[in-house]
Amino acid sequence: MITNYTVTGMTCGHCVSAVTEEVSALQGVDQVEVSLDNGGTMAITSAQPIELDAVRAAVSEAGNYEVAQA
Repeated sequence: MITNYTVTGMTCGHCVSAVTEEVSALQGVDQVEVSLDNGGTMAITSAQPIELDAVRAAVSEAGNYEVAQA
């Protein structure tokens, strides 16, 4: 399953790397694709749904970023 999010606050490749690393570490996440080109989109591939609170916490842990919508 693929779940799409919008992440705000990212401005560069380092931001993308930080968010990707933190979200990839969540249990059950198979793949994470983060893109600045599409307005800060993030697609998480997983076998089971990942709790939104866990995704928000991982994005916040990566830096001054927030999940704007799910």
